Amino acid sequence: MKKVVTFGEIMLRLAPEGYYRFIQADSLGATYGGGEANVAVSIANFGLNASFVTKLPKHDIGQAAVNSLRRFGVDTSKITRGGDRVGIYFLEKGASQRPSKVIYDRAGSAIAKAVKNDFDWNSIFDGADWFHFTGITPALGDGVAEICLDACKAAKAKGITVSCDLNYRKNLWTKEKAGQVMAGLMEYVDVCIANEEDASDVFGIKADNTDVTTGKVNHEGYKDVAKKLADRFGFKKVAITLRGSISANDNNWAAMLFENGNYYFSKNYLIHIVDRVGGGDSFGAGLIYSSLMEYAPQNSIEFAVAASCLKHSIEGDFNQVSVDEVAKLAGGDGSGRVQR
Repeated sequence: MKKVVTFGEIMLRLAPEGYYRFIQADSLGATYGGGEANVAVSIANFGLNASFVTKLPKHDIGQAAVNSLRRFGVDTSKITRGGDRVGIYFLEKGASQRPSKVIYDRAGSAIAKAVKNDFDWNSIFDGADWFHFTGITPALGDGVAEICLDACKAAKAKGITVSCDLNYRKNLWTKEKAGQVMAGLMEYVDVCIANEEDASDVFGIKADNTDVTTGKVNHEGYKDVAKKLADRFGFKKVAITLRGSISANDNNWAAMLFENGNYYFSKNYLIHIVDRVGGGDSFGAGLIYSSLMEYAPQNSIEFAVAASCLKHSIEGDFNQVSVDEVAKLAGGDGSGRVQR
């Protein structure tokens, strides 16, 4: 069975019920999530071995974060325990023309203060086929960026495929710092995943005739973006999600895959959003799974987009769907009819 290792931060997510604003709420629901953790859960739900690597405190909140992964079958045996706090993010869901809002409280978290000796990558990568991280993780601090680099070097030395979702977060670092750090990591990356803004924010590679604030996404313009990324860094694959935002509740959702000089566009879904957090992570997990299962490129991008489409209908960070459910939607059954 194929094995995927992911590395990053899992956070405590605190959110008002439904569409309440922060200033309205007198209680907050608690769940867990984070880019690479979300990918690991999806991979486990798809039936592959998934191992999530991070550093978490030994106290009960740290254990609750570990348990949130274990219930889905994610291997947590390589999580280092130590430090003082679990990172937190607060989520206020948007509706109609009011956007969602995220507030981070993650400074000084256990993973942000991790050191190189916390992780034995030779042991962590034993039997692994794929390693995945996102641009969020090196943004946590220079020390974590160095740990990411060590992980990438160790993975490449073992012949493991490496994927990275660029995932630029302006609240964590500047575009200039992101470009410098991520460029050094890209040398070791085989599969690059980005959204419609990441390549521009991190590497200054922009798509023509696109304005994400108005929901205008020129799919053809992303052919040039993908090729420029591949030419600059030598990626084997570049996948770009294409989100056309109509409102906080309704989006057009599609993606493009660039592989071996060819471009593959998925079908477009008009999605009504229940929870969009983790949408990109579910796409990345779908791409990783379909690549490991050696799907043809068109089938691979269709599977990844369908997986992410379904995630937008599920509360919480984790995409709790099966391969059969994704395959059914990718095959054209998006009716939403009751299954009896």
